[in-house]
Amino acid sequence: MLKVMVIDDEEHIRQGIVKILSKYPGELEIAGQHANGLEALLQIAGMDAGDLDLILTDIEMPMMNGLDFIEQAKSKLPDLSIIMLSGYNDFEYARRAMRAGAADYLLKPMDKVEVFRLLAQCEERKLTAGGSEQAKGSAASTAVPVGEKTTVERIRKLIEQEYNREIDLKYIADKVGFNASYISKIFSRETGETITDCLNRVRIAKAKQFLRDHPGLKVYEIAHSVGYGDKIYFQKLFKRMVGVTPLEYRAGTPDS
Repeated sequence: MLKVMVIDDEEHIRQGIVKILSKYPGELEIAGQHANGLEALLQIAGMDAGDLDLILTDIEMPMMNGLDFIEQAKSKLPDLSIIMLSGYNDFEYARRAMRAGAADYLLKPMDKVEVFRLLAQCEERKLTAGGSEQAKGSAASTAVPVGEKTTVERIRKLIEQEYNREIDLKYIADKVGFNASYISKIFSRETGETITDCLNRVRIAKAKQFLRDHPGLKVYEIAHSVGYGDKIYFQKLFKRMVGVTPLEYRAGTPDS
């Protein structure tokens, strides 16, 4: 489970961020909400490495700005992932945030697709980094010896067969008989992409096929058909991965 802290001096923005995070399809817990970096540091001071995975923080805040906060938070929890949020479309802010130790930089208002992508990456990094010893034990104790390449192929086949279901990393791990951290690690190493990225790639490819072959289907029907319950999320993800919206893709597809 991802443990996330949100820091923003404007309460309505902070609550809006929390609302977006609450819709994340993976397991996520809000570990803290604060109006400035100083308040957040007071909570972080009593935390251990496993108590917090990710922080979403504003840059411009009273008492302590986001850049100073990053440096102090990372000195306490070096493996902590921090995403900076700002209303300033200014590369200098991004450069300073990354130099201070931020993992990424997002402009307000947050794009849910981008936020969910970063959350999924953080979740898989956590599983890969934190579960290696547990994974070794799980792999050694399984009743059926299976090579890593075979396991990766089983994961690919499962995604191809069940892409239209509400599946996540835990579901896939249970199906193939290994823990999530182990399959995440070997899949990334063997394929060069995360399981989440693979699932999205397969789903979007299927969506393109539906758009080409079934002109009578609505976009929300196609979204549901490929495993996305949220039409808006599907449209934004499609635009990011394909470069055009679903309707633009359909309009630009030559008749068979």
